[in-house]
Amino acid sequence: MLLLRAREKMMDRFRPLITAQGLTEQQWRVIRALNEKGPLEPRQISDLCTISSPSMAGVLARMETLGLVTKERFADDQRRVRVSLTAKSVKLVKVLSRDLEAEYGAIERAVGADVVAQVYQAVDALLAGLDED
Repeated sequence: MLLLRAREKMMDRFRPLITAQGLTEQQWRVIRALNEKGPLEPRQISDLCTISSPSMAGVLARMETLGLVTKERFADDQRRVRVSLTAKSVKLVKVLSRDLEAEYGAIERAVGADVVAQVYQAVDALLAGLDED
């Protein structure tokens, strides 16, 4: 419950910035993942963004319709698809990144950069420990 409450407090700050650009949280997570990692297969995006595969199919279909991503089949295996960002999404990353970074700065000023760093370290350690299981 504590982690969920913390997530919601954070998203209360970021959600308005994301929705002001006409994006859902899931769409922004997909855009962020593709921006950071480059073109990926839907399964990889699902894993990175913690979005179930059935939901991911719908998210990607809507994103393709909105001109946010493109899908390309692999030449050697037509069953596999590679998803990439469009120029429209790259532009959104630039616009949103400024606003999101400003909000991260406000959070650091509110709670202290040391607290933010400790939270990152603790969550990274938690995830690494859980991945070992």
